[in-house]
Amino acid sequence: MTMTTVMSPKGHIALPAAIREELHLSPGDDFEIEIEDAETITLRRISKPANHGLIDLLLACPAEFELPDRDKDDTRPLGL
Repeated sequence: MTMTTVMSPKGHIALPAAIREELHLSPGDDFEIEIEDAETITLRRISKPANHGLIDLLLACPAEFELPDRDKDDTRPLGL
């Protein structure tokens, strides 16, 4: 996915909503910035998404467990 953005006078760069949504980015996520060459900057998330590794942790549980079925909530959020 390729998109464009503009740097503000204070040096802020906004990530487009589509990218934030696809990567599940949230305010407060940490990033590493690396200068590759005079024309290339790499931005890499270094904080882990919420619940990262949770499934592996649950699957490593030494005792048998069963996940209960969950009801699906099809209601729309307020204000939409």
